[in-house]
Amino acid sequence: MFEALYLEKTDRNGPTATLRHLPESALPEGDVTVRVHWSGLNYKDALAITGRGPVVRAWPMVPGIDFAGVVEQSTSPAFSAGQEVMLNGWGVGEKHWGGLAQKARVPHDWLLPLPTGLSAQQVMALGTAGFTAMLCVQALVREGVEPHDGPVLVTGATGGVGSVAVMLLAKMGYEVVAVTGRLEEQPYLQKLGAADVLARSHFEMPSRPLENARWAGAVDVVGGQVLASVCAAIKPRGVVTACGLAGGMDFPATVAPFILRGVTLVGIDSVMCPQNVRQQAWARLATLVDKDLLEGMTRILPLSGVLNAATDLLDGKIKGRLVVEIP
Repeated sequence: MFEALYLEKTDRNGPTATLRHLPESALPEGDVTVRVHWSGLNYKDALAITGRGPVVRAWPMVPGIDFAGVVEQSTSPAFSAGQEVMLNGWGVGEKHWGGLAQKARVPHDWLLPLPTGLSAQQVMALGTAGFTAMLCVQALVREGVEPHDGPVLVTGATGGVGSVAVMLLAKMGYEVVAVTGRLEEQPYLQKLGAADVLARSHFEMPSRPLENARWAGAVDVVGGQVLASVCAAIKPRGVVTACGLAGGMDFPATVAPFILRGVTLVGIDSVMCPQNVRQQAWARLATLVDKDLLEGMTRILPLSGVLNAATDLLDGKIKGRLVVEIP
């Protein structure tokens, strides 16, 4: 038997989420069984647990899009019992039982060995949020945005992706301008490396097709009007990476920034990202992340604390990262 957070579909308002003891035979198909020691609580997990977003595609479901632990059983030559492994993405917690449980069973080609230089707890402190932030930063670099080009904007900066993006960009020498709806968190963002902090309200009003060109690049986790306003104010040949939709899926913009300033909009997919790209991103995280800053932006929860934390996360009451310790 193992303990898991168990989601069931109901005819009432949203799913029911309860802690259950389940038999190992209930685990889904896969050739590697992992004893999970650490997981995380991401925005997508919170949507699934509360039923506020159509995240879950198969019922019942164990949520948790990230986990790290130790292989218990493997019929794949790629992994052996006792090996430390991690997983993020691949539809886990959406279509396949995820990491908010003491055990997980998955196909071997979804797993990665634990990155050298990071502990299992640190990997989950980064999680999908940190991984996504790294993909955004790598895209900015790949598309030619350099520190001397000007400030780089990060929206949703107190969230998981935003916090890590601020930290990474500042470490790499960029002038980072953080955008948040929680200006009281300015000291937190400055500690991560933000040179300036702006109110999200500046970006929530409809923008002109082109605004004053201010930003060399941007990491956007909000979407909607905020993303449109950001694109309108990007410098010529600037780059915007889009990885979230907390502000909505619509994009009320024009083509003006793209055809008159040559702005590039790069979509970031962390779910089905190829394994070689994952390995490169995690290796880069291991060398760039300030472990002390990471610890300072991380809060550790027990599995029993996930339900309340999920609501707080969606209500904007959480900053940084939530890591779930699973005994």
